[in-house]
Amino acid sequence: MGSSYQHNSWTILVSAVVLTIATTATAGDLATTSLHERIDAVIESEFGAASTAPVGDDAEFLRRISLDLTGTIPNSDRVRTFIGDVAKSKREQMVDDLLASPEWPHRMADLFHVILMERRGNDSDWQVWLGASFTQNKPWNQIVYQILNAEADDEDNRAAAYFMSKRLDKYGQNPVDYPGLVRDIGRMFLGQDLQCAECHDHLFIDDYKQLDFQGLFAVYKNTFVRRDVKFPAVGEKAMTAPVEFVSVFDPTQRKTGPRIPGGTAFSIPEPKPIASPAPKKKPPVPPRPEWSAVELLAREITRPENRQFARTTVNRVWYTLFGRGIVHPVDLDHSGNPPSHPRLLDLLTDEFIEHDYNLKWLIREIVLSKTWQRSSRLTDNTDSPAADRFAVAIERPLMAEQLLASVVRATGNVTLLEEKKNSPESEQPDADSGLTANLTDHSSLPTLAELKTAFSKAFANDAREPEGEFKATVKGALFWLNSSEIQQLLNRHPGNLVDKLTQIKQPVSLVDELYLAVLSRFPTPDESSVMVSFLNDASADRETAIRDATWSLLTSVEFYVNH
Repeated sequence: MGSSYQHNSWTILVSAVVLTIATTATAGDLATTSLHERIDAVIESEFGAASTAPVGDDAEFLRRISLDLTGTIPNSDRVRTFIGDVAKSKREQMVDDLLASPEWPHRMADLFHVILMERRGNDSDWQVWLGASFTQNKPWNQIVYQILNAEADDEDNRAAAYFMSKRLDKYGQNPVDYPGLVRDIGRMFLGQDLQCAECHDHLFIDDYKQLDFQGLFAVYKNTFVRRDVKFPAVGEKAMTAPVEFVSVFDPTQRKTGPRIPGGTAFSIPEPKPIASPAPKKKPPVPPRPEWSAVELLAREITRPENRQFARTTVNRVWYTLFGRGIVHPVDLDHSGNPPSHPRLLDLLTDEFIEHDYNLKWLIREIVLSKTWQRSSRLTDNTDSPAADRFAVAIERPLMAEQLLASVVRATGNVTLLEEKKNSPESEQPDADSGLTANLTDHSSLPTLAELKTAFSKAFANDAREPEGEFKATVKGALFWLNSSEIQQLLNRHPGNLVDKLTQIKQPVSLVDELYLAVLSRFPTPDESSVMVSFLNDASADRETAIRDATWSLLTSVEFYVNH
């Protein structure tokens, strides 16, 4: 993936102009400038002496945007067309086309299922609800409000309860992990991991107080999984008094009502007197309290006045698109870990709130920026700038779902697997199979459900572990070497990649098609020469050689990272 780029006086001049814009623009100027232009102005004004990568070429852009917005690589026909298109607006048009495609909400559902549930399990209704929410382009604060305040009587949104109900399940003989639920709500929606502040103020982070943890715990310790319905649902016990607590370092008794970290505790109303004698037998599930602390906190967390929620969201989106947060790690936002670009984080937060928490709009603006479109390649003999400068694209590991979808598309088995899925004789996969396009039946091919299970076991993180930097594993390597699923996808079936390649007589044309299908680019002259020589040397068993060549590209670092 090496290449050489030279900076020139024009680059320096542009940088100087950008710096001037970023530091002297008036409010009126900024109001008429797109967010992606302002992102570039802020970032480039802070490069200093750091070397920067140029904007990536068309092939790099198309592969990255397809993976980020649809969860899979583009097919070879789309790559050829895009590279050959001379329209100046083709990148913006491609972004808009992908955002309007049915693959977009499926990608978002897969992404946020992994972010929010961290491989704890799967629930088809939850996955469908996430997909529907993104199809409707529902505001993110509304989605989170419904997650934190899922009501069983609301049929359209009750599947949102899966986030909390799964965490309220018992595992073996362990008690319900209420502290874990508090921790997850704090770090996922407020960017603050309060785990170490349960029993005392955090020992190493001055901003995280025991009061912050207990203010959330006061609410969520009264929640439980409802057993009177057949779908995931969360019940709530009435809160009648503040929660009392002491620090392990200070015996002074303290108490608090419901509160978000850094906020003010809400007063708990006096319980109303019972007008008539209580029934001897309680209902199997108590009714939702008239004064619901769960609903109160859901509203408090997601309201526009709580900038921390919007700040955490844009930082996590930035992390997802760049491989690093402006505040990094994303769940340790505190004064001792300041953002790398404070002005940028404030800008994104303000604009996200101003645009009613529109995730699609936010992501569109970010990917249209030169900052996001920068290549992962620097000039030769140039030291890489620090990752938090965002001066060069960071190579990011593909999620298991992205890797599966990309392998299926690269090997040309999309249509075959879709027809197999729709065949009445075939086993039907889970609703969250992660593949959404066109996916011709051949009994030897695995089903989508079998493929998803196999890829998840090989490449997904363990349950309850956030997915971050790529780590090569033995199980992943053994999967590529020995799995029957990979071998079946590489076998020749009518219409798939190996079948298509065997029918191309010219070796150079064959290699071009192979690289377009798998790596979404044309090969370099050296790569083409080496691959052509390999295929010519193996002409006695050409089909096997083609399979081996395809396998070699699928297992390359270039394929399984988003660069």
